[in-house]
Amino acid sequence: MRLSLAFEMQRPVLDDHAVIEDTLAQCVLADEMGFDAVWFVEHHFLTSFSMSPCPEVIFGALSRLTKRIRLGFGVVILPYHHPVRVAERVAMVDHMSGGRVEFGTGRSAPYEQTGMGIDPRDTRAMWEESLRMIPRIWEDGLFSWQGKYWSVPPRDVRPKPLQRPHPRIWVAALQPATYQLAAELGIGVMALSVASPSYLAPHIKAYKERVRRATPVGKVVNDQWLSATMAFCDRDAKAARELAAKSLRTFFGPDRPYLKDQTHLYEQLVESWGGVPEHLKANFARYLKAEGVAAAPEVDLSGGSGQIASALWNQIDADTLVERGVLVAGDPDDCLRSIAIHEEAGVDELQFLMATETIAHDRVMSSIEMFGKYVIPELKRRSA
Repeated sequence: MRLSLAFEMQRPVLDDHAVIEDTLAQCVLADEMGFDAVWFVEHHFLTSFSMSPCPEVIFGALSRLTKRIRLGFGVVILPYHHPVRVAERVAMVDHMSGGRVEFGTGRSAPYEQTGMGIDPRDTRAMWEESLRMIPRIWEDGLFSWQGKYWSVPPRDVRPKPLQRPHPRIWVAALQPATYQLAAELGIGVMALSVASPSYLAPHIKAYKERVRRATPVGKVVNDQWLSATMAFCDRDAKAARELAAKSLRTFFGPDRPYLKDQTHLYEQLVESWGGVPEHLKANFARYLKAEGVAAAPEVDLSGGSGQIASALWNQIDADTLVERGVLVAGDPDDCLRSIAIHEEAGVDELQFLMATETIAHDRVMSSIEMFGKYVIPELKRRSA
């Protein structure tokens, strides 16, 4: 099981320079503590939430400040960029880092797409066309292309990646249709939905079976599954769980501009977190009655209102989220137990979001150090 960190570069109370310096320090420490990778998002227009519009710039610094940790584009929003420019930037970072790049791809959400002047209805086709172009751009010799969105006359594009034939390719995925497409194209899944391992396990199994029959978009198949979650490790287990739960709820809060167009979000979150806990079912039968919906032996949110699901989402406690593996939080033993749940479900890499607006820089550093001293060595011992 590989462990990695994700970075949004959140900055609600910090100035731009401070969040950049804090982020670099966290990545350097993660390298020293034995984490396998750092992944940086590409976001635009998300003021006060994310300040990571250009991961390749951060990677220019990290390629020299770190020694072994892998540098993951998590992800490049392909519809925003000419595929030649993407291929050039990723290959350059690969050389600067000594061949440590992971190439994640995606297409973002309507709030950002429309800000870029892109019709959200076009982004799936744009993503796929660009995805098919980039591995060919990395091949030796002249490249040319005539497609719906991009046309390139015969040109020699340099540099080629240091990793041959090319870095591993991934796609950000939130739904089964994308898992299936990833398997067909032979690329890795980055399941960024923060779901319980029990919810994802059948999807992981199906992906692993399908990817064996892939027609790869690149020269090699990436058959790896990455799952994302929030994490925090501290000697005070209860405080660590509560802080991670607060981080999770803030991240998916109703004030987020990138979530405003997503209908039934909280119904989907409750389902992906393992459904209604037994100790809350009686409470939510009452909610349903209050809404005029006939109560049933099992609480079914599919017919309820968004307010019901939102109320339930807020009441699922931190201990339940940790026990189900939705969060990896608590003391080192708690974290090891939660990681084991993901490993049993078939996850190859577990990506932690620690640096959020609810967790101060010094606490993030402490958590990274706790993982490095107590969790990562035990994982290595168990797998030896």
